[in-house]
Amino acid sequence: MCSSSLRQGKETTGFPVIFTGQFGIPSTRTIMLTIVATPIGNLSDASERMIQTLTESDLIACEDTRVSGKLLSHFGIDTKMISFHQHNEHKKLETLIGWLRQGKKVALITDAGMPAISDPGFLAVRAAHQQGIPVSVVPGPDALTTALAVSGLPSDRFRFEGFLPAKKGRQTRVKEIVDSDITTVVYESPYRVVNLLELLSEFAEPSRWVCVARELTKKFEEIRRGQLAEQTQEWKNRPVIKGEFVVVIAGREYAE
Repeated sequence: MCSSSLRQGKETTGFPVIFTGQFGIPSTRTIMLTIVATPIGNLSDASERMIQTLTESDLIACEDTRVSGKLLSHFGIDTKMISFHQHNEHKKLETLIGWLRQGKKVALITDAGMPAISDPGFLAVRAAHQQGIPVSVVPGPDALTTALAVSGLPSDRFRFEGFLPAKKGRQTRVKEIVDSDITTVVYESPYRVVNLLELLSEFAEPSRWVCVARELTKKFEEIRRGQLAEQTQEWKNRPVIKGEFVVVIAGREYAE
């Protein structure tokens, strides 16, 4: 599809897409499904495009309407919300696509960060593409690249594992991480972060470099970087562990 046809507002796959502005940025008034990144903890990270898109949409599909309601209230946005999360997205997908085919502008958000990145959204985006419905994105904060950037570990190549299995398959995935030559990023819950570090310690050298990021961009943000043995001991010694974690593990050949 050539860019000239889009700029002229010609119909593509049955839906008009009109590009406006100096850089050909798609208008939120013509794009139908927009994936919108939201702050991962600090509301000051919200972009003007995020606020504009959520305000101008006919409907916002949210991972949790209670969480998203606080975000919308903070910015004075009263757009109607519907729940769209991992437990109901298969059931609600047809309804969502129906609204899109009626010409409604739908924004898709999660509780924090970029939808479809280890969060609900993939099914909706895929279905929209399959139906020929235009999809756009409002970029913004995400825990993956934020933790990677602050880790001080090689980032020219990396792998993202999302959340590891809680039980079955967990050890296998950890072994794969240990054998990797490139940096790996993992999301982890506060209840399993020590277990993850202990499992890594079973298969990796104690000198393996890791960075443990907790509560990124929030009031109690912590960035702890060091060798695996040191970090494992530090987190094991903590009487209470709370918050959301991202663990960055260096490739097996990396040394300082």
